Amino acid sequence: MPQRQADHLSSDIFLPDEALAIRREARAFADEVLAPAAHRLNCTPESAEAFPRAEFEAMARAGLYEIPYPAEVGGRGLAHPTLATVTVLEELAYYARGFASALYDGQAILVGKTLEHAQEPLRSHYLPRLMRGELVGCFATSEPEASTDLSVDSLQTVAERVDGGWRINGTKRWITNSPAGDIILVLCRTGDSLSMLLVDMHDPGVRVSAPDLKMGNHAQLTADVRFENVFVPDDHLVGSEGGGMRAAVGALVLGRIGIGAVGVAMAQAAFDYATDYMSRRKVFGRELARFQHWQYRFAEHALQIESARNLYQKAALRFDREGSAEPEAPMAKIAGSRLAVDVARDAIQVCGAYGFVRHLSGPDEDYPLESIYRDAKIGEIYEGANEIQSWVIARRIFGRAMTG
Repeated sequence: MPQRQADHLSSDIFLPDEALAIRREARAFADEVLAPAAHRLNCTPESAEAFPRAEFEAMARAGLYEIPYPAEVGGRGLAHPTLATVTVLEELAYYARGFASALYDGQAILVGKTLEHAQEPLRSHYLPRLMRGELVGCFATSEPEASTDLSVDSLQTVAERVDGGWRINGTKRWITNSPAGDIILVLCRTGDSLSMLLVDMHDPGVRVSAPDLKMGNHAQLTADVRFENVFVPDDHLVGSEGGGMRAAVGALVLGRIGIGAVGVAMAQAAFDYATDYMSRRKVFGRELARFQHWQYRFAEHALQIESARNLYQKAALRFDREGSAEPEAPMAKIAGSRLAVDVARDAIQVCGAYGFVRHLSGPDEDYPLESIYRDAKIGEIYEGANEIQSWVIARRIFGRAMTG
């Protein structure tokens, strides 16, 4: 990748010193481990064999999974853990978006932060193992007929009371990391409410399909997970019976801030590649960077990248200090994910065929913009579609009486 424009266009002047140190640490890991593997991670079609085990284990050895959590469970015990976590996400996603989404957002935020607030002994048994990279975790809320609408009426995965625990039947869909998963947090219908249960994916009755073949985010392996009379003991209830929605939404709020950070990373990567290309490529004897149209377009993109980065950082800081980040969390998710699509599209346009190509066979060269564009779109969809995030913001403006 070319020089990072953010190093002279952006300033972390408002960030605490610990966040600056985390950015340096995460960037060093990403430069060393992810940059050389980026094309493979971003462009290899989904398969169980393609799970990025080596990079996952390297991240655990580097201690990046310790960053979100308190010292009492083996974490770093940072003053601003949410800010640090989403900063890591931006640095990872600059090179490998699907990897960052699956194995930091999915593993560290959705699974890990839910376990952080689980009761004992689940918390102390599973969370340290997750941090050490001994387990691959999955977070299962979506179903074939329920994704955005996670209501009791919509969910069809049912957990029934039996002696000593629960019996689960149903199917979850789009479950990140499931082809390589060891544990899975499952949102189930329990009577007239929803509960979260932790299931060992190696138990009898758990069936995982082959990985889905998607437009982008190839390193983020997803698949259907079917539960056929799967027994779960009582002490694997995460939180309280009927408290599943609270547990799920709590993690998803943090995940939405994280998706905003991932979007900023994709936008920045596309911006950096395109502006470097524009400064070198001549058309009719003039560098593309001399054309006022493209000067203004990329000046606007620079403004929007700065705004989106500030927004996800503010959301994370507010969550660390106040335990809440609305409306900043949905704003950050919309701003980052939408921006990634916009910048990638313009980057491809100005780079022409060099933006559209994945691999140029003659000189045996790889090109990054094609995969960034493919990967960017899912950010506007997953972890709460942007339309739903707009509704959440509107609810803050007009109140529930108007918006429902």
